[in-house]
Amino acid sequence: MRKDVDLPARLRQGLAGLGLNLPDDRVDRLIGYVALLARWNAAYNLTAVREPADMVPRHLLDSLAILPWVRGPRLLDVGTGPGLPGIPLALADPTLRVTLLDANGKKVRFCRQAVIELGLGNAEVVQARAEDYRPPEGFATITARAVADLPSLVAAVRHLLGADTTLLAMKGVLPEAEMAKLSADGLAVAAHRLQVPGVDAERCLIEIRAPS
Repeated sequence: MRKDVDLPARLRQGLAGLGLNLPDDRVDRLIGYVALLARWNAAYNLTAVREPADMVPRHLLDSLAILPWVRGPRLLDVGTGPGLPGIPLALADPTLRVTLLDANGKKVRFCRQAVIELGLGNAEVVQARAEDYRPPEGFATITARAVADLPSLVAAVRHLLGADTTLLAMKGVLPEAEMAKLSADGLAVAAHRLQVPGVDAERCLIEIRAPS
């Protein structure tokens, strides 16, 4: 672990680049999440990103870059893994009610521990496959980060896409062929290129809605 990096300063600088201004207590809790993830990652290999200094842009800022497109009050994070983007979004916006969904027991255990240690009263963790998940209430927003190709993702969550639900799929290079297939299937699809401070790779957000 690199000891010479001021993680809160790096996060604040990145937030400024995204046009976000979070109070100090939320910045502190976001850094607390990174510290917890780094600690668990040493034993359980939850993410390929090893250094907390790299987790700030590649996990925190990457997740928070989609905040302008997130609608509440209820958000479902499908295939959340170690809580991305769901936990950073829940920490940044306490008014969101976030459900973290994953089928992997190891990652679900980490998310449950993170919710406890971070005092995330606005987040719950569910272990299930998206295809099998039948919640009692719908969601305004569904997020997915690096989960399958777009047609497979839509097929997995189609039963969760209500008339007022937006699916936000986080991708690297713009998946034009996948988007075209969704459009041909009658879905409304829009793409937004993201500029994530500290991340050189291409990032984009695909916004998907079912036909009304």
